[in-house]
Amino acid sequence: MGQGPRCRALRSGALDLGVITPEVESLRHQFDWPGMAILQFAFGTDPQAPTFRPHNYERNLVVYTGTHDNDTTVGWWTGETGHSTRSDEDIREEREYVGRYLALDGRPVHWAFIRAVMASVANTAIVPVQDLLGLGSDARMNRPGVASGNWRWRLMPGQLTRDVMERLGELAETYERA
Repeated sequence: MGQGPRCRALRSGALDLGVITPEVESLRHQFDWPGMAILQFAFGTDPQAPTFRPHNYERNLVVYTGTHDNDTTVGWWTGETGHSTRSDEDIREEREYVGRYLALDGRPVHWAFIRAVMASVANTAIVPVQDLLGLGSDARMNRPGVASGNWRWRLMPGQLTRDVMERLGELAETYERA
């Protein structure tokens, strides 16, 4: 397949992360392909961060709390500084912003993330099961650039409890996603 903007867009589909050219955006809109937003990317210093904030979402979007290539939301939130490309100050500021933006006030961060994507105007909201369960970094699915040890996490019988499913069901009903 060629390397022009059209071919890159066709290979990426809705995966419009990274450096996106105007040609790719034009092609996505031309074919009515949904965009993609990852809530974990919404609070840092990246210039694209504002587009990942729920109040800026458009309808034709697939939104995620995180993906298979990200840490779990709890792992991302509680991760130690020094294990990131961001400075300790960047991480502190990002966490403060998340707390204000999502009005955490002691609420579990994973449920605040879930509520934010479910309440958004985006047509599709996806929540990895690790986020539903509030699991940490040990449940991470994939570490890009690491050749081994990926894709080993498995949902075990009984992990997805009635309480979790009822809470998710309430959010789905509240935000008309049922």
